Amino acid sequence: MHVYRSALLRFADDGSALYDEDGLLAVGADAEGRQRVLAAGAWQALAPRYADAPVTHLPGRIIAPGFVDMHIHFPQTDVIGSPAEGLLPWLENYTFPHESRFTDPAYGAQVAGFFVDELLRNGVTTALTFATSHPASVDALMGEAQHRQLRLITGKVLQDRHSPDGVRDQTEQSLLDTEALIRRWHGVDRLGYAITPRFAPTSTPEQLRGAGELAARHPDVWIQSHVAENLDEIRWARELFPTSRSYLAVYDDFGLMRERAVYAHCIHFDDDDRVLMRDTGAVAAVSPTSNLFLGSGFFDYAGADRVGFGYGLASDVGGGTSFSPFHTMLAAYYVGREGRSKQGLSLSPEQLWWQHTAGAAQALGLGGVVGNLQPGCEADFVVLNPAATPLLARRTQQAGSLAELLFALIVLGDDRVVEQTVISQAKYGSRA
Repeated sequence: MHVYRSALLRFADDGSALYDEDGLLAVGADAEGRQRVLAAGAWQALAPRYADAPVTHLPGRIIAPGFVDMHIHFPQTDVIGSPAEGLLPWLENYTFPHESRFTDPAYGAQVAGFFVDELLRNGVTTALTFATSHPASVDALMGEAQHRQLRLITGKVLQDRHSPDGVRDQTEQSLLDTEALIRRWHGVDRLGYAITPRFAPTSTPEQLRGAGELAARHPDVWIQSHVAENLDEIRWARELFPTSRSYLAVYDDFGLMRERAVYAHCIHFDDDDRVLMRDTGAVAAVSPTSNLFLGSGFFDYAGADRVGFGYGLASDVGGGTSFSPFHTMLAAYYVGREGRSKQGLSLSPEQLWWQHTAGAAQALGLGGVVGNLQPGCEADFVVLNPAATPLLARRTQQAGSLAELLFALIVLGDDRVVEQTVISQAKYGSRA
């Protein structure tokens, strides 16, 4: 057992932020040896219980839940920041050629190591990520995450048409490979598997049908894909699947809409789509830096809340422009404020932070497991330095409320704020 003394941020069950300027976080091993939160709250109230425990005092720092990234592409680490006219040209000119390099397992392993380093450096302790169409890419990333004790979900991409040589897979073999990978990795340590059609236009009906059958046989795995990101993509999907009511409905027609189904973007929806998300339990991975970079559109927060389907934040690297949750939260604020194509609103700092921690965990079906620092949660957390840069220090010293403090971190923060990332007592960062 170990005790940390610091300012402490966590979330109540209703999503409201809880903050102790002088807080206590007690962590200890459960019966399986996994580190969990034993207690969290005010130092004065809790310290007498832990008088004999070793204490790490972190003055001037904030302990907060590790960030949860709901959608990121590990093989696109090296195409981040590539210029393009839009989504489809970006895929054709950068993404597909680069992903073909993952036929080499050694290359995949090298990228996986860098990718996990970058997640941890930015305070991300749980991620739902795409691999490539090559089974070895899944093995590389799962192995690296297992070594670091990272909670990670990934899957082999399914794409058996409209894809170039080097990334296009074969329908039957792709499904056999997926089932083998589920059996090899799902539920091992802190790892999970996601059935992963890239997006409907790059899968034949036969592949989507097989993916739905796999999902039915393995109800506890995740499903991930993309939907309604770009108007050209939507027109293409409608041409390929003319009998489906909408692009989103294509996935429902093949049995791919249910709880633990995560669809990135979900921008160009009508209310029927929103109702389908709500009624099936599927959720959206909101990817604001990617949507702004590629000019795809703006997620409609008011529409999602009005109908009532779940969502959380995602970096979407490499269409997304940063691994940093601070950059993602700031971009989400911009997206929320946009009011010409949808109803604009100002997302509060607490709500933005919730979307990237406890809210994202809840959307993934991992509420009470990660993304928070309530008793029973896995002890993944970050140590933040609100004085990491001169301007940030000047602004946070003048913060008159929790909202002002969190918003200053969102607007002015980056990876330099994350002084340490702690996973199961393994420490990464400048103070490790």
